[in-house]
Amino acid sequence: MSVLEQIQSVEQFDTLLQKKEQFFLLKHSNTCPISQAGYDEFNEFANARPEIDCYYLVVQEARPVSNHIAETFHVKHESPQTILFVKQGVAWHASHWKITNNNMADALAENQ
Repeated sequence: MSVLEQIQSVEQFDTLLQKKEQFFLLKHSNTCPISQAGYDEFNEFANARPEIDCYYLVVQEARPVSNHIAETFHVKHESPQTILFVKQGVAWHASHWKITNNNMADALAENQ
């Protein structure tokens, strides 16, 4: 069972940013096989670590949120893309085939 929550609005993302000390976010394209592989890795990571807050957005459904994140944090938009937010800033990000369970675990360990 997935523990992922979908982000659908800028307001929802901004509230999350204010309330959560640390969380992962996946930007996912529902039409790309590489993005599906990234989603599967992200979901596996999230399910193995229910104590870690993990969220995703579907780029086709939440383009304003994706653009807001890219512009606010100066992280060039890619899809798939995983971002670790810590204390309202970007601590780590990866895209495409670099979205792996091991890479996310390493990023988490480095930012504890």
